[in-house]
Amino acid sequence: MSDFDEPRVFLAGAGPGDPGLMTLRTAEVLARADLVLYDQLVPKRLLDFARPGAVKLCVRDLPGHHPDKYPHIYDRMLEAAREGKVVVRLKGGDPLIFGRGGEEAQTLRDAGIAYEIIPGVTAALAAAAYLDVPLTHRAHTSAVAFITGHELPQKTNNKLDWEALAKFPGTLVVYMGIARLPILVAELLKHGRDPETPTLIVERASLGEMRSVTTRLADLEAVRRAAGLEAPGLIVIGEAVRHRPPSSWFEQRPLFGRRVLVTRPKHQSETMVRQLEVLGAVPSVLPAIEIREPADWAPVDGALDRLAEFDWLIFTSANGVQGFMQRLLSRGDLRQLGRIKIAAVGPKTAAALRGLHLNPDVVPKETHSSEGLVELLGPAVAGKRVLLARANRGKETLPIELAKVCSVESVAVYEQHDALDTESEAFAALRRGEIEFITLSSSNIARSLLRSFDETLRGRVMRGDVRLIAISGETAAAIREFDLPVDAVATVASGDGLIRAVIDRAKAEPKGTD
Repeated sequence: MSDFDEPRVFLAGAGPGDPGLMTLRTAEVLARADLVLYDQLVPKRLLDFARPGAVKLCVRDLPGHHPDKYPHIYDRMLEAAREGKVVVRLKGGDPLIFGRGGEEAQTLRDAGIAYEIIPGVTAALAAAAYLDVPLTHRAHTSAVAFITGHELPQKTNNKLDWEALAKFPGTLVVYMGIARLPILVAELLKHGRDPETPTLIVERASLGEMRSVTTRLADLEAVRRAAGLEAPGLIVIGEAVRHRPPSSWFEQRPLFGRRVLVTRPKHQSETMVRQLEVLGAVPSVLPAIEIREPADWAPVDGALDRLAEFDWLIFTSANGVQGFMQRLLSRGDLRQLGRIKIAAVGPKTAAALRGLHLNPDVVPKETHSSEGLVELLGPAVAGKRVLLARANRGKETLPIELAKVCSVESVAVYEQHDALDTESEAFAALRRGEIEFITLSSSNIARSLLRSFDETLRGRVMRGDVRLIAISGETAAAIREFDLPVDAVATVASGDGLIRAVIDRAKAEPKGTD
C-alpha cells in the first residue's frame, strides 16, 4: 500500500472483541502502524495484526486517572504524527459511539493533522447478533436508541430526558450503565415504563466468555446480582428482547464457553486459535517450544551441494519444508531438486509443499506418523539414497527403520527449543484451574509443557479437570512418559483433527457436568 496522500493518524474501531468482526481496513492500517494506542478493553489478540516493529501502548498505562489520561493520549498522537509516524488509535467498538472519537478528531483538526476515521462494529450490534435479539422488528419495533449510562457530572444541557426515554417506542440500548443500573431502572419506572418490559444484560458480547441474563425491567438489578454479571456490559430494554430464543446460534456452537489451551509456537497458532474462536471456545496461547534456524547451516548446505546424489527427499513436518526450502531458495531455485522424489509424513506437511507448487510423491493416507511413512516407503526406497530434512530433535524411528533398507542422511533444517513462559497469563490461567482442554500437537511440545507440571497441575489432570488431547499416537506416548492419562487422540494427525477431538470430547461431557 502506498503512502501517497494518506493521513498518518487513524481513529480505528476494533469492534466488540471477536477478531473476526474487526474490519479489513483496520487490519490494513495496523499492518502499517508505527504506534498503536489502544484502549484497555481492546483484546490483545487484535494487536497481533500490528506491524511487528510497532510500539503498542495501552492508554491505561498513561499517567493520571481516567479523565486525566485524554490529554496524554492527544499528546502522544500529535507527537508521533509530527515525527512522520503512522499512528493507529485503536478503540473498542466504534470510535464515534461513546468512544470519544469526536474529541480526538477535533484535536487533530485543531493541530492541522490529517486523519481518517475507520468505523467499527459497536457493542450493541454485536450483542444483538450473538444473542439472536433483533434490535428492530417490522412487527414490533421500528426504532432503536443508544444511550450512555454514564454522563459527565458537569454536563449542564442536553442531559438524558428519562421521561422521553421511558416513552420511547422502540429498543433502548444502554452502554456503561451497570454501575448505575438501580438509578436507570428507577428513572424509567418513575416515568411510566412498564415494569414487565423484557430486558437483558450481556457481558463480553461476541466472545466465548459471553454471559447474559433476561428478565423483566423491575427485576433487572436483582437478577444481575444473582448472576454475578459486572461491568463492562450492555443493557437492552424493549420488546425486541422477547424474541430472544432460549439459546442463540452462537451459544449453540460446539465449544461455546469451553477453555482450550493451544501450545503450538506462536507463529503457527493463529489458524487454530481462530478456528476455536469461531466454534465458541475461549482459547489461550501458551507456546511450549519455539522454532529457530539451525545454529550451523553447514550440514544442510553440504547436502544441498549434493542434491543430485539423492533419490528421495523426506519431510516430517511443515516446519521442515519451510526451513529446507528457504535455504534452498536462498541459493538458487526449485530446479535444483531435479529428479528427486518427495515424501511427506502427513497432510499438513504435504500442504506446505503444495504451497510451493511441489506435489509430494508419497503421503500416508491413514497413519500420519513416522511409522506410517516407514511402512509406506519401505519398498520404494529400498537400495536408494534418502535425504531426511527434520528438526534437531525428534523420534529416531524413521531414520533407524529406513537405514535397514536404504542409505539415509539426516540434516536438521530447523531447531526446536523449549520456550514455556511460566509467568504468562495463559500459564496463570492453567494454574487457576480455568483451562479445560490442552491441545498437544507434537511429542516435543508435550514434553516441554508437562515437565513444568507440579503436583497441583498433575492432580487436575488425574481427576479429569484438565483434559490432555494428543494429535497422534506418538504424542500420546510422550504424554504417558509422565504417567499422565491421555483423554483423546486425534484420528487425523492435523490441527483440524486435534480440534475435532476436542469437540468430540466436549460433546461427550457437556460443560457443568461431572
